[in-house]
Amino acid sequence: MRRLSTAIATAACAALLLTACGDAATETPDQAAATQNGTAASSAPEATPSPTEPPELIGGGTELFPDRRFVALYGHPGTPGLGALGEQGPEESAQRAIELAKQYQPHSEEKVIPAFEIIVTAASSEPGADGNYSNEVPVEHFIPYIEAAEKNGVYVVLDLQPGHTDFLTQAKMYEELLKRPNVGLALDPEWRLAPGQVHMQQIGSVSAEEINETTEWLAKLTAENNLPQKVVILHQFSMSMIQDRENIKTDHPELELVLHADGHGTPEMKKETWGVLQQGLPEGIHMAWKNFYDEDTPTFTPEQTYNLEPKPWFVSYQ
Repeated sequence: MRRLSTAIATAACAALLLTACGDAATETPDQAAATQNGTAASSAPEATPSPTEPPELIGGGTELFPDRRFVALYGHPGTPGLGALGEQGPEESAQRAIELAKQYQPHSEEKVIPAFEIIVTAASSEPGADGNYSNEVPVEHFIPYIEAAEKNGVYVVLDLQPGHTDFLTQAKMYEELLKRPNVGLALDPEWRLAPGQVHMQQIGSVSAEEINETTEWLAKLTAENNLPQKVVILHQFSMSMIQDRENIKTDHPELELVLHADGHGTPEMKKETWGVLQQGLPEGIHMAWKNFYDEDTPTFTPEQTYNLEPKPWFVSYQ
């Protein structure tokens, strides 16, 4: 579905841009005032501390679905060729995402939340110093966008394109950001290379085992930091991109998994991919849709997008 020429242009853009404990609260127990036989009674037992309430998601609560849907700008800051997110600065991106979400709200009973899907590791046509064909951009580069998102009520998803390394290794590089309550994760197997492969000569792929290792780590991180549920997006436009997909684990209560139909083209082509990707999809994985401003012919309107069956829980714009 996704044309090879577009993949080449995308990776070329990436290469040009990127070559290069909280203190415990002290409980004061109620003291017994009774005195018996002239001897003070022992102190009352300490009250059991109440657990700290987790921070809430944008829109309230700690569970992602079924009370909200998301509409996102996709891309890399400062690089228009990689998606709509890179066409403007942090504050302007937040306002654009908010306006985009507003266009979807009349067609949804659920609250539509604006979002960013930020490419944080970009596939590269060159191996780079570490030889992995992926440019890992420092956390500091994304802080202005994270802060603009938090200020404006915009959810954030960090997108990984790992090349020859693995998704878990790269996810751990962004642990600082993933500890924030409204930051999730996206895995893009198109850019996951097997030994000896390079980008643009084939479509990449990932095993269910590697996905499970990554979600296991993220679920643990979420639980240990008392965070609300996190979204995990799995990009796919060809069945070969996720091996043994039926073995993906969906039983982590800390996470919601979403399969992102990531192809572009005519409405007929996109709908066909949409249907194929749902065949044999493990129970508990929600569906998501991507609209392309330039490559789709034509781009779906918000109403057309939400008329899909099932209605997408996450929509992104590239």
